[in-house]
Amino acid sequence: MKQLAKITILLATLMMAAAPISLSAQDKTIKRKVAIGRFSNETQYAKGLFYDKENDPMRKQALDILSSKLASSGKFILLERDDLDILVAEAGEGMNKIGADYIILGSITEFGRKVEGQQKVFSSTKTQTVEAGVSIRLVETATGLIIYSDEAKGYAETSTKQTLGIGGTAGFDATLSDKAISAALSQLVENIINKCMDKPWRSYILSVDDGSYIISGGASQGLAAGDQFNVYKKGKIVKNPQTGLNIELPGQKIGAITIQTSYGDTPETEISFCTYEGEALDAGNLGNYYILDK
Repeated sequence: MKQLAKITILLATLMMAAAPISLSAQDKTIKRKVAIGRFSNETQYAKGLFYDKENDPMRKQALDILSSKLASSGKFILLERDDLDILVAEAGEGMNKIGADYIILGSITEFGRKVEGQQKVFSSTKTQTVEAGVSIRLVETATGLIIYSDEAKGYAETSTKQTLGIGGTAGFDATLSDKAISAALSQLVENIINKCMDKPWRSYILSVDDGSYIISGGASQGLAAGDQFNVYKKGKIVKNPQTGLNIELPGQKIGAITIQTSYGDTPETEISFCTYEGEALDAGNLGNYYILDK
């Protein structure tokens, strides 16, 4: 009987361990929407008489590499905005129209290459080296503040050797520029990810219709039916006399919303229909409220 009891307890323990665990909204990772804009080439490398800033190959290299690294993390939705530069230039008004949680502004600040050779009696060696420097700024669209800024350098090299005239020979290796820029960006991507994910995910109430509360965000970000989030009323705006900047004080938690269903064809157009419990909201001033996942 004792042996049977032990087997029963063991089976019950295994069944409990195998049972699916329901994660709350606070336990899951909600993807952040990120727009990359103004990644420019500030160096003089390969800038001839007919240089086209918009079609700069190094600029496109850096943009593609950064996009690939962020996408592979599985924590971001990358938004493509043709008018991003214009909206960023408009600052205060434009930031709210971008549809992203964060904007990444970058530039290639340094780029150089060199070829070194060593000639011996029976052999010769040729080494090609590329050095690239990149600068990154991460802007939070909700506040317009730069929350992260840093620079990094990357290096890449390749060597060929000939002995008694036998061995590899090569012109300049064009892939070295990709490798050097990638090496520099790799040093910054982890910090970008941490800065974005450390801050609470934020959304807004777009409309109230017959008791249904519509918020921005949907399935592509990881939102699902049953997820619950806190609703806050914006804090008072005060001016810092030392800097002249306006500061929004912490908001007050006034209720919670629960997602019922989501709609939308793209991350930019996704919305979710929710129920709400808490203090009455002023439907005519929904801009006074925001939603956090913490």
